[in-house]
Amino acid sequence: MLRQYELIEKVRAYDPEADEALINRAYVFSMKAHGAQVRASGDPYFSHPIEVAGILTDLKLDDETIVTAILHDTIEDTVATHEQIENLFGENVARLVDGVTKLSKVEAMSESERAAENLRKFLLALSGDIRVLLVKLADRLHNMRTLHHIPKEEKRRRIARETMDIYAPLAERIGMYEMMKEMQTLAFKELEPDAYASITRRLEQLNEQGGDLVNRIGLNLQLHLEDHGMSAEVTGREKHPYSIWKKMAERHISFEQLSDVMAFRVIVDTVDDVYRALGLIHQRWPMVPGRYKDFISTPKRNGYRSLHTSVIHDSNMRIEIQIRTREMHEQAERGLAAHWAYKEGKPAADIKVPWISDLVEILDHAASPEELLEHTRMAMYQDRIFAFTPKGELIQLPKGATPVDFAYAVHTDLGDQTVGAKVNGRVVPLRTLLDNGDQVDILASESQHPQPSWLRFVATGKARSAVRRFVRQKEAGETIELGRKIFQEIVERLEGDLPKDPVKTAARALMMDDEDALMKAIARRRLTDEAVMEALVPGSTTEKKGLLGRRRKKRKTPGQRQAISIKGLTAGVAYDLAECCHPIPGDRIVGVRGEDEAIDVHVIGCDKLANGVDADWIDLSWGESDGGTARITVVLRDVAGALGEMAGIFGAKDANIVNLQLAHRDGSFHTFHVDVELHDLAHLHAIIAALRASDVVSQADRI
Repeated sequence: MLRQYELIEKVRAYDPEADEALINRAYVFSMKAHGAQVRASGDPYFSHPIEVAGILTDLKLDDETIVTAILHDTIEDTVATHEQIENLFGENVARLVDGVTKLSKVEAMSESERAAENLRKFLLALSGDIRVLLVKLADRLHNMRTLHHIPKEEKRRRIARETMDIYAPLAERIGMYEMMKEMQTLAFKELEPDAYASITRRLEQLNEQGGDLVNRIGLNLQLHLEDHGMSAEVTGREKHPYSIWKKMAERHISFEQLSDVMAFRVIVDTVDDVYRALGLIHQRWPMVPGRYKDFISTPKRNGYRSLHTSVIHDSNMRIEIQIRTREMHEQAERGLAAHWAYKEGKPAADIKVPWISDLVEILDHAASPEELLEHTRMAMYQDRIFAFTPKGELIQLPKGATPVDFAYAVHTDLGDQTVGAKVNGRVVPLRTLLDNGDQVDILASESQHPQPSWLRFVATGKARSAVRRFVRQKEAGETIELGRKIFQEIVERLEGDLPKDPVKTAARALMMDDEDALMKAIARRRLTDEAVMEALVPGSTTEKKGLLGRRRKKRKTPGQRQAISIKGLTAGVAYDLAECCHPIPGDRIVGVRGEDEAIDVHVIGCDKLANGVDADWIDLSWGESDGGTARITVVLRDVAGALGEMAGIFGAKDANIVNLQLAHRDGSFHTFHVDVELHDLAHLHAIIAALRASDVVSQADRI
């Protein structure tokens, strides 16, 4: 454990003006507060916050951050209070300690809920000051270093999994690569002990066979650069076990097939020297195609800059080489911490991290802890690509991103209003995957809104969260509107005296929180029609039989008197158009209303309905509509140009084919199933008539 004077010396080594008295007071206060508490290892508990502070001194952080590390467990684990911390150490330190304080376990939560809720609180805290994140990461790193002292395997594995899923990616996203690697290695050792032991043993065997191979190759690189007049510092290392295991899993190869297990770092003075060194290395050793990455011209979102390349060294061995300046190396080693040195006078609280802002925006709108955890893992894990706006602004996205993700990355409003996109000057579908270097121009309209279908292809948490938020809001409003229509229809079925205010009466009688809750319950069939009728007019669904005292017998509820219009509602939100019969405007339709589900709209003659459905049926009507999609079966004669003529008929009738499938061949006839967008039933009949009139069409019918 670091002694008090040793900690002070470490801080003063990089910050002679640090508040030594403040650190001394924190050291004494924390030691007294933790008193006789001990850790699982048997060491005094006080040793933990001091070691955390020591980790942060290696990052050359300011005195307030060091004091926060020393005090970070006092509020949670001792009798110390927030007010005491604020009085003794100032408002800033108290705020930081409060942000880093270990979060209380909520035993009622599932594991995913607990992790997500902790992450939720944590993101809110660090969004105000990034130093909260740095102290928390150092805290987690020291806990991982001492993880083996915890006796319960289940607890060790839970902590290791949380570290692998959340804290290591967080470290990577702010450029703390060494911290990330150590966390991953320690978590990997706990989660996959057999794999860890196997890879470690293979690395030891490789060292025994090759002797001092890393140093020999590093010296070879350095001499080659010096022979061409370049001053460079070259260091080499083996990749850590988790990195090797991950590559083996991703590429489905064995350890023997994995050739690039060594990585080398070349540090030079200037950016010009970086590119010159790259040229000299590629002149001497052949480059591995597809393994060159330039993070200097297009830095990572966390500010990381470097050139990466892989070459085939002597003896056909592949090695990975990173080339960077000393300043870039400082950034890579210390990550976000390198953005503020004590001497620069830039307040750490002013450091803003774009991806954290995105996560906090997702946090505000996530419907459940699981949804939050899904989005944050997406934001932290995925590899990045770089795309450009028409004005040349660089936008970083995960691999697999689409123009919709790009639009939301630029601005949430632009994403909401997206109607189309041009990629490199060419109009493309919104589900198109973007590549590195694409220039993306988003076409927007104020009348547009997010589409539920976007959820099938968007890749970023921000886009997915925005679409889900819209769908939830739209669904809530349309469900209430649909419930009102059903309620009004129920009221019109009733005979006898109605209450003066039927809605309030029903809500009160059925113990609903408010009118909106009543309408949602009606639309989602949490309440039956009979229950609503009884609430409005008691006895309306029963009738007396015989003398007083005889049992009452339930009779059939009066049927619907008028169809309920779905005008103004959005398909896929308040209701779904059934895939089995593809109803279109003009069809006589009915709704199948299951509990807690959107209404399924079917054509009245649908085969599925004929086979019986265990749910309420309600009579529906279209009102005004933008059309729909119908499925037509077309049997074509096997003659040249038949398919083209069929497509021409659809085009001439202003009908858009959205799907075409060859169902089967029967001698000289081909049967196609065609999904086509139509205005209404009359439009469908006109198309079928035109198809039947063609010489190449043997048969045309709606499915």
